[in-house]
Amino acid sequence: MRKVIPVIHNTSSVQRLVDMARIVLSMNIDLLVATKVYGAAAQSGIAEAFRLLLKAGKGLVVLPELKDAVETYDGTQVFLVDKEHAAELVDPLSGDFTAGSNSPLMLVFNGSDAPFSPQELSLGKPIYIKGLSYRAGSTAEASLLLYGILR
Repeated sequence: MRKVIPVIHNTSSVQRLVDMARIVLSMNIDLLVATKVYGAAAQSGIAEAFRLLLKAGKGLVVLPELKDAVETYDGTQVFLVDKEHAAELVDPLSGDFTAGSNSPLMLVFNGSDAPFSPQELSLGKPIYIKGLSYRAGSTAEASLLLYGILR
């Protein structure tokens, strides 16, 4: 099975960070990466997510910027889940967008309402989920894409 590295980027929401940790646990993924975490999420969300993941033998990596995650996990195929800038609409159940490569897959989910910056978009390929007419939010997007990839 292909290694998947989910990334929650740019969030101040404790609930969003904890929900992403729960998704990682439910999909039996070994690691969650969080980048550009600030506000309440930085103060208490990281500790709560870490506790959940640690109890299950999973990991949490917190890095200052998305660029740091891409550099740390060099060799991964990076996809940014972004409705506004999507270069491709993907069907998570088809497996088409992940076919043809065995390199680890990094899926970056935007944890805020603000779009990815141009610098962040340059770090990977923007994609979105075929059939969704409105942005579903990072936790719903993560559930749909990770389930489709890992099923």
